[in-house]
Amino acid sequence: MMNEVLTYLKYIVAIMLLLALTHFGFQTYKNAKLYEARTITITNQSNASALAQGKIDRFTSAISFGLIKNKRHEKLTQLKKEQKEYKEESEKQFYYFLYTLALITLLSIFCISAHQALLLAFSSLISLIYGLLNPILMVTIHKHVEHLGDVVLSFESKGILGSITKLFHGGENMVALTILLFSVVIPLIKIITMIFVILAKEFDFAHTIVTFFKVLGKWSMIDVFVVSVFLVYFTSNQGDVTHAEIEVGLYLFLIYVLLSMVTAILTHRLLVKSPS
Repeated sequence: MMNEVLTYLKYIVAIMLLLALTHFGFQTYKNAKLYEARTITITNQSNASALAQGKIDRFTSAISFGLIKNKRHEKLTQLKKEQKEYKEESEKQFYYFLYTLALITLLSIFCISAHQALLLAFSSLISLIYGLLNPILMVTIHKHVEHLGDVVLSFESKGILGSITKLFHGGENMVALTILLFSVVIPLIKIITMIFVILAKEFDFAHTIVTFFKVLGKWSMIDVFVVSVFLVYFTSNQGDVTHAEIEVGLYLFLIYVLLSMVTAILTHRLLVKSPS
């Protein structure tokens, strides 16, 4: 009786932790997108024409002894404040995501093999989804111009899905299809299939499926992902001065890669123990 109560308690805690992981992942995504939006607005006000207009506004405000408000400067100050707040909130929610993931990993140690693999598989799926949705890289190309200051020539915020779309629009269909296949389609199919296999481990076809994905997984994870990240970076690295800022999506996708590898190992061991 006591064992049954502990088992049900583990189920409840596991479900709550997975829901919390989903929640913190969504909050990370929401604030990361808000940070991205504010950054885009700020960089749009940092081009040559906007900086020139800003100097005119400051001069007008100065000669009027402050009677004419420099609304552009006030708006920019507010945008920068919001940008910083959203960045900090996104990072905070991501840390909550990591703490929750650590608790899930700890809980899995006290679960039977099947439940351990299943718990990590769902965590891997959640990490993958938010890794695909979040920005992974922000690239700013800027140049110092005399009398104007630091002028932004180009700004791009890129995620895996956004980069694939851009490659398709740019006519790079082969590269786009490769990244789409190995960074999106195969990972999603692999994790969903592993969840199904864990639930149906007694059937013979489960062994065949895992063997297939074990071979395929060698080609579908880190190498292609690293290539895609560098591809995103170098397609934007074409200005006088380039500043690249790694975003939370990169870390979430890396978490997925690591979790999926562990899940694949656990699933394989689970099938080896079960009759085929």
